[in-house]
Amino acid sequence: MYQVLYCLTGEHDWRLVALGGAVCLLASGTAISLFHRARATQGPARLVWIALDAVVSGCGIWATHFIAMLAYGPGNGGAYNIPVTILSLIFAISVTFVGLSIAVSSSRTPWVVLGGAIVGGGVAAMHYTGMAALEIPARVSWVEGTVVASVLFGIVFAALALFVAARRDDRSHALSATGLLTLAIVAHHFTAMGAVLLTPDPTLAISGLSIPPASLSFLTAGAAVAIIAIALVAALLDRRAKGELGRQQIVLDTALENMSQGLCMFDADGKIILFNERYAAMFGRTETLLTGRLLVDVLREEQAKGQWQGDAGEFFARLVGDARESRTTTDVVTRFGRSIRVVNQPMQGGGWVATFEDITEWLDAQAKISHMARHDALTSLPNRVLFHEQLVQGLRRTRSGDQLAVLCLDLDHFKDINDSLGHPIGDALLKEVGRRLKATVSESDTVARLGGDEFAVVQIGRSEETAARSLAGRLVEVISAPYEIDDHQIVIGVSIGISLSPQDGSNPDELLKNADLALYRAKADGRGTYRFFETGMDARAQARRLLEMDLRAALQRDEFEPYYQPIRDVASGRVVAFEALLRWNHPQRGLIAPLNFIPLAEETGLIIQLGEFVLRSACTDAATWPDDVDVAVNLSPVQFKNPTLIASVTEALAASGLDARRLELEITESVLLQNTEATLTTLHELRAMGVRISLDDFGTGYSSLSYLRSFPFDKIKIDRSFVSELATREDSMAIIRAVTGLGRSLGIVTTAEGVENDAQLELLRREGCTQAQGYLFSKPRPASDVAIMLDGPQLRATA
Repeated sequence: MYQVLYCLTGEHDWRLVALGGAVCLLASGTAISLFHRARATQGPARLVWIALDAVVSGCGIWATHFIAMLAYGPGNGGAYNIPVTILSLIFAISVTFVGLSIAVSSSRTPWVVLGGAIVGGGVAAMHYTGMAALEIPARVSWVEGTVVASVLFGIVFAALALFVAARRDDRSHALSATGLLTLAIVAHHFTAMGAVLLTPDPTLAISGLSIPPASLSFLTAGAAVAIIAIALVAALLDRRAKGELGRQQIVLDTALENMSQGLCMFDADGKIILFNERYAAMFGRTETLLTGRLLVDVLREEQAKGQWQGDAGEFFARLVGDARESRTTTDVVTRFGRSIRVVNQPMQGGGWVATFEDITEWLDAQAKISHMARHDALTSLPNRVLFHEQLVQGLRRTRSGDQLAVLCLDLDHFKDINDSLGHPIGDALLKEVGRRLKATVSESDTVARLGGDEFAVVQIGRSEETAARSLAGRLVEVISAPYEIDDHQIVIGVSIGISLSPQDGSNPDELLKNADLALYRAKADGRGTYRFFETGMDARAQARRLLEMDLRAALQRDEFEPYYQPIRDVASGRVVAFEALLRWNHPQRGLIAPLNFIPLAEETGLIIQLGEFVLRSACTDAATWPDDVDVAVNLSPVQFKNPTLIASVTEALAASGLDARRLELEITESVLLQNTEATLTTLHELRAMGVRISLDDFGTGYSSLSYLRSFPFDKIKIDRSFVSELATREDSMAIIRAVTGLGRSLGIVTTAEGVENDAQLELLRREGCTQAQGYLFSKPRPASDVAIMLDGPQLRATA
């Protein structure tokens, strides 16, 4: 150790030593920076960075040696053999290249340390080869122990330098590694110089292929500094670029890991280049090594575990083939019970990018939307759209000789349920009806709700008409059975129209239309029954549509006119009132009786306008009659449900100036069946105005005495069916006797309708009937004939 210190302090020029140290430090810093760059790259680029690092390191070691040799006093009288000097540089670069290659190529500590040790060995190889190039008139001998120590210093500190550099690429580790590598070179050099023993020998001559130490040192130092500077600039620029790339990589990684979609990138051979955690989680591959592996190997591995179904090789070959042909593909795969949409997008230069989106909830939502679009929200039965589609499919499946039946169903008086009990009860009733329909038909049949209280059934595969008849009968029976809904017992009927294929039509629209026509017939025949389509129904339906069109036009053309029939007091024979009866003066058909158009007006809602017209006209006409003659106007059940009824009556009275006591409004029992509380409220409001209320057609409906108790009617009108059989049937006489007796007891006027002969009138007089009306006195006549009917009390109508 003393010898080394003496050599350093007594035999070296400190100025040149400092220069050599500076060159060594610069070279070491550049070498460590290049070492980090080499570890950060892959493939050919890594090899380039290793080679550049070896050149910079070797030149730095070589330059440091010869600058330090210039500072070595005893060596100033000598020169350096050029070939051997060049060989020392080659040793420095090549051995360092081997050591750096080992340290860069592995992340395992033993290999990094081994690479550093080889670099330290390269320092020793360069030094002792460089010393062999020294030609001086003296014999050179070595202290073996010191030589060994110098080699160990180089190996140990160089190994430590690369070990520190490999741990982390940051400033502190870079500076520490630079210091250790500089220490390895300097410690080796000066320890080795302390091992030199020079024995003068004037007989030794300097060869011609030599260069003076000063010249060589300055040349090598300049060249080394230039090389090192260039390499350092390149390393700094590369570090800056890599830093920017690193920041971009962080941004990219952040974006990838925060994507809602999975992403995986494959090269042209199908190797996995890049993927995010979402992709790994979707496919359960978080614990599987993926980067750099062929997709087919991953699939085969999962197939062996039972996690992949299908031919992995065929699937992989298809993906690679699509990418090579630049074909974008979209598939939906199922993984762990989830539906995943995969889009494979080819990349330029080969390979493809696959994105993976979990569409399970989206598919569920689409299924719900599709179900909602094709099913009824209340009953979950197919709606009109799906029913039409299934009817089309049924017609296609029907074999020769088979028959398909379409049944259209309409609940009877369902609106009355809604009006009286409310829509929630009505909805619950519709759901129960749908359940009963579904339970009654067979599995091959289809039940649908077309809207409101309309349902339909398609019966498939029955070759005889009796099958449709049997089904219709069961449906009428099942639907008509009582319902218990929210403590309400409800009884409701159903009307059914039936059309058969192929005889009644071969396409859905025609079959539905004909079943609808049959349904109208079932309603017209009393409801609660079924009817098959008949050819004449279409003609009648067309006639009905034409009549409806004429009816609407007649309102605009003022073709309606009120006719009046007198009502006489039985005791005195005097005309006490006229009943207003509407007539239609059709330009082609002539005078049309109410029976032929009033039901249609009620169905279409035109009865509201017609009723208001009759009310206004009757009040206006009655205002011109004597004050003791009243006018009676019929109110339709549809008209009575109109919320503007009170206002219409008030306006008609105000416009005509007629005293309210002279107006009599006739209602039927069906009005009282609708909404009892609301109906009674309206009746009491009319009564409070002074208007009198009459119960028409008494005895033909329910004839509940509770009606007479719940509201104080002013008059009861006995239906003409009882009067016509008065002389021939004793029960008719008994009914009239009971009604007239009831009227006397309650103080209610009784009026008999349809009196056509004197015998009937005489019997009514004997039973105490108050008033009579019929053709015995006059048929209905226009307002212009009222004066004649008033002046001729004994006038009789001719048939």
